[in-house]
Amino acid sequence: MKYQKVETSLPLNSVVIVVIVIAGTRLAVAEDDTPRMDRVSAAIHKTIPLLESAAAGSAKEKRCFTCHSQALPVLALTEAQNRGFRIDKGILASQVKHTVAHLKRGLKGYREGRGQGGRVMTAGYALWTLEAGDWDPDETTAAVSHYLLEFQKDDKRWHQGSSRPPSAGSDFANTYLALRALQHFATEDQQRAKEARIAEVGEWLLANQANGTEDRVFRFRALPYFDSGQNQIAAERKELISQQHEDGGWSQKLEMTSDAYATGSVLAALLRGGSNSTDMVIERGVDYLLDGQLDDGSWHVVTRAKPFQPYFETGFPHEKDQFISTAATGWAMMALALTLPEVDLETSSVD
Repeated sequence: MKYQKVETSLPLNSVVIVVIVIAGTRLAVAEDDTPRMDRVSAAIHKTIPLLESAAAGSAKEKRCFTCHSQALPVLALTEAQNRGFRIDKGILASQVKHTVAHLKRGLKGYREGRGQGGRVMTAGYALWTLEAGDWDPDETTAAVSHYLLEFQKDDKRWHQGSSRPPSAGSDFANTYLALRALQHFATEDQQRAKEARIAEVGEWLLANQANGTEDRVFRFRALPYFDSGQNQIAAERKELISQQHEDGGWSQKLEMTSDAYATGSVLAALLRGGSNSTDMVIERGVDYLLDGQLDDGSWHVVTRAKPFQPYFETGFPHEKDQFISTAATGWAMMALALTLPEVDLETSSVD
């Protein structure tokens, strides 16, 4: 028996999904999706102050920009803001300025093609943070773009020397971050070099397969930058979906159990890649996140990375697991926000 999903365009909190039986005469009962949307909104409300506190706490303790405490919180907070949730605009602005200040301290290194600690991952996530924060291109972003164009030029992709799984060590992640940064911040004078670099990177991306969820997420997100065709993108989406566990979540590696980092990053990729929030795969993933959120608003993920910097507190829970858990919570909240429609920020807010 085959089913066809028919969707109606109705106001927020009034979404109705109707399922029609094609090979038969029965009409399924309409399902009101309001309870799930209410749970999503409540989960986002609970998480916002926690991510704001973690980002502000990290910036207070350390001068450096971090992917887990600046990038992921800013990306999640701006997605929530775009859907009408109130966020602390002062904290958001301070995180963007913190990111700019970090890049400016490395300006000489970027101009000379050396970059900063964290190399492409730092540069890429930092520019994504500035993009989300509506930072206008300037001499600093131009210098970082120059670095991305010239660094590892003979390797046909951007790769990471260090490995701190899951968020550091994936060549596909580094490559996507660099592509996104160049697409948004490359100057007019850099356009020819950008197109040439993208063409070379495309050859590598299409010729190499992903290994692990982080690879798959960012390979899928990178494919639209190339003339890869809809069939290739659809195949990659299918492969990503096939890794979903029975509990509705995804794991960092197939032999591991589901966690919020992998699940949030996959859902964010699928939703940005054209999947509908009412798709069964998405709904199962959302339910996994909603069921796994802790009372304090966080999602706890156990670290797999070996520490190499002195431990410090940001105000986020989970002690030695707080950095990966901050990133996981950012991905989780971002994914939940992406299931909701954007609103006119001039006239709307979610109380």
